[in-house]
Amino acid sequence: MTALPANTGKRRSLARIVSASLIGTTIEWYDFFLYGSAAAIVFNTVFFPDFDPLTGTLLAFSTYAIGFAARPIGGLVFGHFGDRLGRKKLLVISLMLMGAATFAIGLLPTYAAVGAAAPLLLTFLRLVQGFALGGEWGGAVLIVSEHGGAKRRGFWASWPQCGAPGGNLLAVAVLAILAAVQSEETFVAWGWRIPFLLSAVLVVVGLWIRLSVAESPVFLAAQRKAEESGATEKAPIVQVFKRSWREVLIAIGARIAENVSYYVLTAFILVYIVQSLDLSKSTGLNAVLIASAVHFVTIPLWGALSDKVGRRPVYLFGAVGMAIWGFVFFAMLDTKSFPVMALATTIGLVLHGAMYGPQAAFVSELFRTRVRYTGMSISSQLASIVAGAVAPLIAVALLDAWGTTVAVSIYLLAMCVITTVALLLARETKGISLEDEPPAAADVPAMEVRVTT
Repeated sequence: MTALPANTGKRRSLARIVSASLIGTTIEWYDFFLYGSAAAIVFNTVFFPDFDPLTGTLLAFSTYAIGFAARPIGGLVFGHFGDRLGRKKLLVISLMLMGAATFAIGLLPTYAAVGAAAPLLLTFLRLVQGFALGGEWGGAVLIVSEHGGAKRRGFWASWPQCGAPGGNLLAVAVLAILAAVQSEETFVAWGWRIPFLLSAVLVVVGLWIRLSVAESPVFLAAQRKAEESGATEKAPIVQVFKRSWREVLIAIGARIAENVSYYVLTAFILVYIVQSLDLSKSTGLNAVLIASAVHFVTIPLWGALSDKVGRRPVYLFGAVGMAIWGFVFFAMLDTKSFPVMALATTIGLVLHGAMYGPQAAFVSELFRTRVRYTGMSISSQLASIVAGAVAPLIAVALLDAWGTTVAVSIYLLAMCVITTVALLLARETKGISLEDEPPAAADVPAMEVRVTT
């Protein structure tokens, strides 16, 4: 039998690792986004029935935001042990935690059954979800980034990013099917529980796949080097803020517009369509469903483009484009034409993909191997608190206070300006080797770039 070329075997191994990372992140984001969608369309009735619809929605989104508060803690804990013990172990734990919390939400009693205990239990489980997701992104991206070479890292590392639209696609699809086959009364009574309970099946599949992949070779090499040197290392979080504080700030700034725009396009849209435009929730769910499918396909294309022209140009295109599109988006929604609304959401998510596609490679290339999991997780989850966590809340509050979506568009514009400034202050990282430790901000000038040939 003829042996396969070494590069063929390497590509197959990388493809398996990418698949495991993508499927795992899709399942975790399915769990997380399912909560956001349910908060927009049913939790105000089930868990906060004593308030008017808009106030109940604000309270439901408040529990949604609480999950983001736990994400930096999860990022710190998972990042610390991920930089000490390895990426794979922590990815398995995060998936199990997320799945257990989501399944438990499907079993929760309602406010009508147990009173205030219901929203309290909901809040606790949301905290567990946030804690688990806080450690998911950094590990899923790193185990791909650290297996692949520098030449196509943007493309390969963008695939775990597809887990976000993939999970949202799956969550919205299940909710859309249930909304189509069930009456409003049935869906509110018990139908909303089905997508949460389905999480158990998805987690079993995800665990089987994740347990089959190998640990990151870059991490193992760095671990051996540290053991051979015999040097006592400080905790990763200490090293991150001592030597890489500038990279943390850049990563936070880069994520702000991406985070805010995504939750406006996929979560706030459901509130606006139902409560302001007086359309059915199926209209909003189907628009997001179509847009998420296109989003899923285009993210790797943006990642591949960043391998050609650089991370910053592609990312900047997405940020500037989103700043403009925020005003066009709501004008198209106001037509109440479903094709126009679906197109508006699709273009918005394609522009979001220009930021999200190169993001994984860009952020992973900012940090050294022994603190990379911690640096990525902390910066990304801190950004989630100031951006994604409050985006639906701020959008709903602005709409309620000003009575117009122009205020929401201006809010989105301001977030895009922050991201643009962060990117302009960053160095280009395309082509940097993860095997060679990238310099921390304290060691090199801001615009220095090291490229391997």
